Amino acid sequence: MVLKVGGLNISRFQSSWTWRYVLSQSYSTNKATPLGDLEKRILKVQNWVDEGHTVFLQELRVIIRQLMKRRRFGPALEILKWMETQHSSQMSPYDYARRQELIVKEHGRIDAERYFENLTSTVSLKAASLPLLRCYVEERSTEKAEAFMLKMNKLGLALSPHPFNEMMKLYMATSQYQKVPSVILQMKKNRITLNVLSYNLWMDACGELSGVESAEMVYKEMLSDQNVQVGWSSLSTLANIYKKAGLLDKAIVALKTAEKKISNSRYYPFFFLITQYASLNNKDGVLRVWEASKAVNSPITCANYMCILSSLVKLGDMREAERIFAEWESQCRTYDIRVSNILLGGYMRNGSVEKAELLHYRTMEKGGCPNSKTWEILVEGWIRSQQMDKAIDTLKSGISALKHYEWITKYCCRNFRIFPKN
Repeated sequence: MVLKVGGLNISRFQSSWTWRYVLSQSYSTNKATPLGDLEKRILKVQNWVDEGHTVFLQELRVIIRQLMKRRRFGPALEILKWMETQHSSQMSPYDYARRQELIVKEHGRIDAERYFENLTSTVSLKAASLPLLRCYVEERSTEKAEAFMLKMNKLGLALSPHPFNEMMKLYMATSQYQKVPSVILQMKKNRITLNVLSYNLWMDACGELSGVESAEMVYKEMLSDQNVQVGWSSLSTLANIYKKAGLLDKAIVALKTAEKKISNSRYYPFFFLITQYASLNNKDGVLRVWEASKAVNSPITCANYMCILSSLVKLGDMREAERIFAEWESQCRTYDIRVSNILLGGYMRNGSVEKAELLHYRTMEKGGCPNSKTWEILVEGWIRSQQMDKAIDTLKSGISALKHYEWITKYCCRNFRIFPKN
C-alpha cells in the first residue's frame, strides 16, 4: 500500500505506528457503533489509498481540524509531527500554529517553549509565537508574557494586532488597567492597525481607569477609524461601562443599538445581550432579544435555553421561565438536567418547594439524571424551608445516586452543620 501526499510517497507514514495510532484513537472498531463524519473520512482516505490514489496535505488538515473539534489532541498532534518531519517545506503557517497549540494542550508550556526555540524560519516562528503567548496569558504569567513580547518585537514577529490584544487581555484579567494605554501607544508607534478587539479592550480599560468620558473618547476614535467597523461587541462593551457608572438609560440605548448590528448567522451575540439586559433588570429587552434569536437558521441548543432561563429566574419572572422551559421540554431529544436545575433552583430560592419537588420527580420520569448540583439545590431548599427530614432523605438519595458523599458532607458541614466537622 502506498500513500501519497502532494504527489510524494509516504508509505512509511501509512504503515508506521503514527498512522495506526491515529486510526485507533480516532474511531471505534465496534461494528455496532455507527460511524460519524470523522470516522467515515478516515476510512475514505484509507480506501482511496488502497486503490492507489493520491492524498494531499489538505485532506490531512481537514482530519486534524475534526480531531481537534473532538478534543482528540494526541492523534492530531501525531499527524502534524509527521508532516513537519517528512515535508517541512510544505508546512503552512496554519500548520505550525496548530502544532504549537496542540503541544500546549497535550504537553504544556515547557514543551511549547522548547518547540519554539527549535524553530528556525521566520514563518514558523511567527506562527508558533501566538499560541505560546496565549499560554502565558491563560496562566496569568505577566512576567513571562512581557519577556516573550519583548522577544517577539526583537525578532520582528509582532506585526499584527493579535499579540498586542493578548497582552491587553492579560492586563485586564490581572487588573493592571494602567498598562493597556501603553500597549495602544506601542501599536500606534509601530504602525500596527488596531482592530475591533483592540478598541474594545482599550475602551474597557479607560472605563476602569478614568470613567465614562475617557471610554467615550476611545469609542469616538473608533468611529472615525475607517479600518474598523463598529459592531455589537463594541456597543456591548460601552453598555457595560455605562452600567458600572450607574448610567442605566445610556446602557439600554447602547444595547438597543447593538441589537441592530447583530446578524442572524449565530446565537452567541443574542445571548450575550440577553445576559446584559438581565443584569440591567430589563425584562422587555431579554424577551425581545430572545424572540429575535429565533431567526438564526440553526437549532436552539440547551446552552441557549440555559441562558434565557437563568436570565428570567434572575429577574423573578418564573411564569415566563416555566413557559420557555415547557417549550424546551417539548422538543428536547435528551433530557439535560442542567436546564431543569435552573428552574429547580428558582423554585427553591422562592420558597416554592412543592413545585420544586414535582419538577424533580418529573425530570426523573422523563429520563433526566440528577447531578451533584441537583442534590445540592434540593438539600439546601429543604433546609431553608425547615423540612429537615426531607433534607436528610434527599441527602441519602444523592449519596446513593452519585456513589460518593464528599461533596455533600463538606457542603452541609460548611453551610448547615448537619454533620460534625470531624
